[in-house]
Amino acid sequence: MNNLPNQLPWVDHPFFISRQMPVSPAVSRIEPGADLPAVSGRVLVVDDGPANVALLQQLLTREGHSVLTASDGLEALAIVERERPDLVLTDVQMPGRDGHELCRAIKAHPATRLTPVVLITSLQGREERLKGINAGADDFIVKPVDGHELRARVRSLLRLKRYTDELDSAEAVIMSLALTVEARDPNTEGHCQRLSRLAAAVGTRIGLGADDIAALSRGGTLHDIGKIGVPDAILLKPAPLTAEEFEQMKLHTVIGDRICSELRLLRRVRPIVRHHHERLDGSGYPDGLRGSDVPLLAQIIGVVDVFDALTTARPYKPALTLDQAFEELHREARKGWRDAALVDELIQFCTEDTRDVG
Repeated sequence: MNNLPNQLPWVDHPFFISRQMPVSPAVSRIEPGADLPAVSGRVLVVDDGPANVALLQQLLTREGHSVLTASDGLEALAIVERERPDLVLTDVQMPGRDGHELCRAIKAHPATRLTPVVLITSLQGREERLKGINAGADDFIVKPVDGHELRARVRSLLRLKRYTDELDSAEAVIMSLALTVEARDPNTEGHCQRLSRLAAAVGTRIGLGADDIAALSRGGTLHDIGKIGVPDAILLKPAPLTAEEFEQMKLHTVIGDRICSELRLLRRVRPIVRHHHERLDGSGYPDGLRGSDVPLLAQIIGVVDVFDALTTARPYKPALTLDQAFEELHREARKGWRDAALVDELIQFCTEDTRDVG
């Protein structure tokens, strides 16, 4: 063990490609020259050569990592789905599903796409590099592998994975908080889920991209998160609010924006949270935005929010029928509050959805 060579016995001339990775704020605060904290993790090694697997396993185990192994891409993908390793080191050239295909499959799945994948290859050339980048690889190591380089790259990627996991955990907490807010009021049960579905459907109908659709889905859940700061006496009041109470209620948009501001992952959602009560004629809140100054995603959430409120029974009002709700939305569009085209898309979707269910 102590005589383990720094280079593993693979052939061909080495090349190295370094992809620029984002630096965590936690790392940027470390003084120059300071040692970064040690990070250990679960590493999956994929190679059809038993000797190569054994050497990598030995090297990584000495660093304190827990090592899983697979001999081909298909077996590796099953392990990734079942065990959720922190990092995947995979050879490129393997029988069956090769390293590029494995990487592409890992990055395509929402549950594993943030798992770092390092391609180990003996191939050189621009085309091979581009193929790996297009597959979603996070880093490359070239045979013969330098032991010191491998250890450093594994530590770096595991550290970044740790920061990513912490961000995911923070987002999960905020999403749970939003559902907790909804649970405070039994009259709004299912409201967030309905908004997520309807908003994503409208966004899809008007041709928005995947990132915007995802923001609409999240925004449906998070749009009222600021109500965590609204007293129960106002939030749960079984009657229309007074003018003073309504002013307090309006603050939930600002409070929600402040909560979401702590996570860069929610930067697309923040305009939804803050501006979903704006109206195109400037009579909304909190900023009185007009026309195209109201973000499109916030406009979509605003339309579906009104629709859901109209079609849901509350202690102080009955639920409207679909036709009554559609007419009310048309009336708000005629008053200049809503975009008529968005209203039409929502109505069309609801009509088709009802027809399909029937």
